[in-house]
Amino acid sequence: MLDTAMQHQTPAAGGPDGKPLLSVIVPSFNERPNVAPMIAKLDAALAGIAWEVIYVDDNSPDGTTQEVRRIAAGDTRVRCIRRIGRRGLASAVIEGALSSSAAYVAVIDGDLQHDETQLPVMLEALQGGRYDLAVASRHVAGGDNAGLSSRWRHVLSDGGIRLAQAFLPVRLTDPMSGFFMLPRPLFEELARNLNGQGFKILLDLVLSSPVPLRVLEVPARFRERVAGESKMDALVMVQFGGLLLDKVFGGLLPLRFFSFALVGALGVLVHLLVLGILHKTTLLGFGTEQAAATAVAMAFNFQLNNAITYRDQRLKGPRLWQGLILFMVVCGFGAVANVGIARVLYEQNTTWTIAGGLGAMIGVVWNYAVSATLVWRTR
Repeated sequence: MLDTAMQHQTPAAGGPDGKPLLSVIVPSFNERPNVAPMIAKLDAALAGIAWEVIYVDDNSPDGTTQEVRRIAAGDTRVRCIRRIGRRGLASAVIEGALSSSAAYVAVIDGDLQHDETQLPVMLEALQGGRYDLAVASRHVAGGDNAGLSSRWRHVLSDGGIRLAQAFLPVRLTDPMSGFFMLPRPLFEELARNLNGQGFKILLDLVLSSPVPLRVLEVPARFRERVAGESKMDALVMVQFGGLLLDKVFGGLLPLRFFSFALVGALGVLVHLLVLGILHKTTLLGFGTEQAAATAVAMAFNFQLNNAITYRDQRLKGPRLWQGLILFMVVCGFGAVANVGIARVLYEQNTTWTIAGGLGAMIGVVWNYAVSATLVWRTR
């Protein structure tokens, strides 16, 4: 059992018997055009070092897996893990790192935006035994994040950094970084405490350590994306916030609960907004108005949960409509209690705001209970 981060043994400095010294983990989804250039860049940057690259691909429809395997057929340093029915960067990194037998594991994005030439610098620093974790940072001298494609992405990234730094036990200028390296034994020790959800695993690793890690930040230039589409959006930041809450509460409640609760809170606001509009502009009667507001809020909750809470199990195509219908039908039972309780409260001279809000909360609890088992169940 690892008692402190500094007690891990520094792995051997070479790659004996053909074993790699370094495994580079590349979580991927729809990165086919970037596969060959990435491997060529790693080959150049890691000359003289025994290395391998492990792509963990979430069954990309663009043929990313097939491209990795095409190259792997002629290069034994290239491996691919194809995941079906599982999605998410954090869990992909965990699976890739745990499949490695190398002394060190590095994580790098597959979109060519990270500066792979910093890998030898990070490796050398860790081999010296003075650090537990090497992070490529855009926010130390010599680094930059000019490659962020829009002002909106800058806002999201900077906001996430400021939020994370309020919780971190160590100085880390770029907790949003997806480019870092650590000894594999240390990763394996921390893995048992990782949340495994979302897109920002570095923060999860740092917060999962029982003692503060010794962190070295090296400057990194964040390049512009050449091919493919960015995965960074507001939904990623919502998951990022959920991860922080999960760590603050010590994992007592699952990350999905926090996400679902946030969506539910927004659903309550939507419900009250619709109810208020109907109450002031129609003569339908409170029961009918509450039922209509409930239906709108349920549809809103379904769409947002599909996009955020169950992003890794997102329903698409025919399954999206099937899921929506199932969600509405099953949650209709909760809606009956919702409307009934709200009507009783309203008839007892409770204000429409409080009556509607309490009724809506009943629906939120029921929706959470059935969503995982019936709507977004793993097949």
